[in-house]
Amino acid sequence: MSHRPPDPVPDSPAETATRVFVDHRELLFSIVYTMLGSVADTEDVLQEAWLAWDARCRASGGEPIGNPRAYLVRVAVNRALTRRESISRRREEYVGPWLPEPLATPPSPDDVADGVVRGESVSMALLVVLETLSPLERAVFVLHEVFGYSHPEIAGVLGRSASAVRQVAHRAREHVHARRPRYEADPRVRRQVTERFVAAMVGGDIEALIRVLAPDVTLWADGGGKARAAGPRPVQGRDKIARLLIGDAVRRPIPDLAVRYEHVNGEPSALLLSGDTFFAVVVLDLNHGGQVCGIYTVTNPDKLSHLG
Repeated sequence: MSHRPPDPVPDSPAETATRVFVDHRELLFSIVYTMLGSVADTEDVLQEAWLAWDARCRASGGEPIGNPRAYLVRVAVNRALTRRESISRRREEYVGPWLPEPLATPPSPDDVADGVVRGESVSMALLVVLETLSPLERAVFVLHEVFGYSHPEIAGVLGRSASAVRQVAHRAREHVHARRPRYEADPRVRRQVTERFVAAMVGGDIEALIRVLAPDVTLWADGGGKARAAGPRPVQGRDKIARLLIGDAVRRPIPDLAVRYEHVNGEPSALLLSGDTFFAVVVLDLNHGGQVCGIYTVTNPDKLSHLG
């Protein structure tokens, strides 16, 4: 006598809600992080989105959600827009240049789930430019230019008309492209230049450092008033930056220095450690000639704690 296997036990509503949210979490994280530039705030927004989603799924007599992805994106994006207000207030009191929290990312798109941003879309340089947009412009730009949402879809997310979204998208795109021309350096070149940059800086070789820097290079150093940094404002100029970096490395060498080369915000970058503690993240932006045109260093320990 054959025995038919028992029918599978269907998931409970709570289990279904959890599974659906987990399936979309990577996408939600990518969208919100690109909107906020803060890992800690992104995690807070995702927690708020989960609570809203869980409450909606548990609501007695609630209509089934036909498109969970659209619902979750709408909730997360609008929570992120609200969160921007508190971030802006913190920025007003921030000491020195502000940079996004570095986000460790796998080196290949094949290593990540669908929906996670790669390369230029989450580059440190682009995130810095996105900080100059209004919260609404940034949300529209991220959804349209990075994640490929149509204007009508974005209108549904933001509760605005498609024509209004189209105008905001055009304005944001023109603003970003004027400050960040589309160019993506070869990852192998970026890794080689990063290694030469760090070797010259740590080794105190000012001539080697000058060779990799573009004449109009800019240095952003984010210490948040809690760690050493280049100064209260971005520094410009090859010779000035080279002297500053070499002088600092010679005067204040990092004890038990170790360097790890990993992908940060989609780009080959350098992680500097003092013993087992992350001391700094260095991300370089290259021009068409392969020279360093932007240097982004994050030493604020609050922004490095999640890398451990």
